[in-house]
Amino acid sequence: MKKLILLLLAVVATYSVQAQIETPAPSPAAKVWQTVGMTDVTLEYSRPSMRGRTIFGDLVPYDMLWRTGANARTLITFSTDVMVDGQALKAGTYAIFTKPGASTWEVFFYTDTQGGGTPAEWDETKIAAKTVVTVDAMPSPVETFTMTFDDLTSTSAVLGILWEKAYIGVKFDVPTDAMVMKAIEKTMAGPDAGDYYASAVYFYSEGKDIAKAKTWMDKAMAMTTKPAYWQLRQQSLIYAKAGDKKGAIEAAKKSLAGAEAAGNADYVKMNKDSLKEWGAK
Repeated sequence: MKKLILLLLAVVATYSVQAQIETPAPSPAAKVWQTVGMTDVTLEYSRPSMRGRTIFGDLVPYDMLWRTGANARTLITFSTDVMVDGQALKAGTYAIFTKPGASTWEVFFYTDTQGGGTPAEWDETKIAAKTVVTVDAMPSPVETFTMTFDDLTSTSAVLGILWEKAYIGVKFDVPTDAMVMKAIEKTMAGPDAGDYYASAVYFYSEGKDIAKAKTWMDKAMAMTTKPAYWQLRQQSLIYAKAGDKKGAIEAAKKSLAGAEAAGNADYVKMNKDSLKEWGAK
């Protein structure tokens, strides 16, 4: 009896030791954060690997609802309202479900984010947005399930889904222009030098009214005791685009001097290139 008790204690001790050992997850968790324009977007998902298996049409059946990853539901969070295929998605968190097909996928943004796997009962009223996207064939297989943010602009990005030899891209649009224009209109009632400068640079970079950008830049520079070389660089670009070559050259020369004093080789080169392009003497 005593031997039996000792044996049981040894078994219990063995299991206790084993329970404290951590091993790698077969489908490790990943979290990806990306700023698109002025919108923060976060992805949380798990990443299974092929491991010699056929994925789409086999492990992941065609035309069947898929959790789009492994373990808990794949989640995407937007800090602002966005648009997907002409449909408005309010700021918040959504589960991403898909129905993979041989040539197209259905992609769903679902409001119920709790739980793992697909819902026991699919509720159409919880679909915040859905779209159908074409599958692009990859030249070589992607071993581990991957989600990316591709083709970034100030107003949009593409949510990429890659595995095996399939790439699926879901474009979404963010309200950058509306947000910036609202901020500009609000601050123009009493802007400071930074407001004028930021507004001028935005108008220049987005191809808006360059005359207005030049006016705002002039006000910013007039309100700044000692403009930095990088500010003068932007002033020169705006002047050049507005057709004021003389003003552009003058600003570029000041920016060049400041950049040389600061030891910034990048700005030195950019200013020298621009001065040459504008025919400076």
